[in-house]
Amino acid sequence: MDINTTSANAAILTREMAWLAEVMDTRMKLFHGQDCHYTSISEVPAPDLSGDLSLYSKVVRHYRMTLSERITLLLALAPHLQPHLLDIFFIRNADYDRGFTEFGGIKGQNHGGFLPTGETVAFILAADNLEKRFVLLDLFGEDHFFRKFNILTLEHPHAGEPFLSGMIQISAEYLSYFTKGVSHQPDFSIRFPAKRIHTEMDWSGLVLDDNTLQGVQEIRDWLQFGDTLLNEWGMSKKIKPGFRALFHGPPGTGKTFTATLLGKSSGLDVYRIDLSMVISKYIGETEKNLSKVFDQAEHKHWILFFDEADALFGRRTQAASSNDRYANQEVSYLLQRMEDFPGVVILATNLKANLDEAFSRRFQSMVYFPVPGPAERLLLWRQSFPENTVLEDEEGLTAIAEKYEMTGGAIINVTRYASLLTIKRGANIILHKDILTGIRKEFGKEGKTMQ
Repeated sequence: MDINTTSANAAILTREMAWLAEVMDTRMKLFHGQDCHYTSISEVPAPDLSGDLSLYSKVVRHYRMTLSERITLLLALAPHLQPHLLDIFFIRNADYDRGFTEFGGIKGQNHGGFLPTGETVAFILAADNLEKRFVLLDLFGEDHFFRKFNILTLEHPHAGEPFLSGMIQISAEYLSYFTKGVSHQPDFSIRFPAKRIHTEMDWSGLVLDDNTLQGVQEIRDWLQFGDTLLNEWGMSKKIKPGFRALFHGPPGTGKTFTATLLGKSSGLDVYRIDLSMVISKYIGETEKNLSKVFDQAEHKHWILFFDEADALFGRRTQAASSNDRYANQEVSYLLQRMEDFPGVVILATNLKANLDEAFSRRFQSMVYFPVPGPAERLLLWRQSFPENTVLEDEEGLTAIAEKYEMTGGAIINVTRYASLLTIKRGANIILHKDILTGIRKEFGKEGKTMQ
């Protein structure tokens, strides 16, 4: 966290909140017919943001926010920054012995303060002016930059309730920007079914054959030069901004590792979405789960890595039943969101045969991760052992690499097993027999026997 950035954000938001408090006080006085310095909330002087270096001010200037947009943004921020400012809305209507319907707002489950709704925004900005009320509906429309760039949203109200009864919510991303000055990195949850993955290793630790490396290099080239191709070379009019790749091959061959390296080398966060966890048996829930991921990632420059892709794509059928049609609908939804996503999307599957061949045209790159050959296996074996160990039989490792077909993931499992036994003995020499026992255990997992 940058202390200077945090201080700049705090300083300007303190001024902004003071302005919001005066705007709300003015609206209340005008609403109740009390003496007031102003005849309209637009007369309340807003802080001058020109030249201010805080992220908040930069965002307001970037989107050229109107006073109405700025007040709406501050209302969404208020419960997180200075919730007591909204206590002004807790006054009761003496005529009906209840709160004022005009103020909107809801009570949270744990939060003791007032949570503003669209109705709260309407009261402050439009009061009882229907024409202004109609215009401000655009603030929560699909095409408004608030929604389009995931700055804030109006929660969907319960079925049958007025549109503006939904709570206004600042996104976790922009709340993090405006407070800590850094990008928000969400954790895996029901609201965000994806997990950030990373690695401490670099490209030297990736062992692949030449054909696979060539496919991976194409993605690296896009990450490095794609922006130049689209903007400086004018290809944005001819091709979509994103890049879609399919990784296929047996488990343990480096698909996930490669995705993390692509993110690390390009300075981008990688989020893994396990489609087998996202898919729901309930109609429409799968699309909602996928939407939660894409909506948050839309403008973040993340790499989205969909693991176990055949869990969804393998379900595509000839739509002989209603269930088949819904499965196809889920696939179509994912494909559409993939094609519209401006970043890199990677789908991974262990069995390419499970995927409909019609999907191949959706990908710019299809990279096969085979079981490594003898030369690659030997390199994987040599890289896998701890640096402070020695092998009892160095030459025997070459024979093992030649004889036993294994993936990188399986080799690491054997190394872990043999190294633990070495530690247990209080030594640093990896015994050849321990390696062979580890291989036997790995083969047993797959129902295979050693020759």
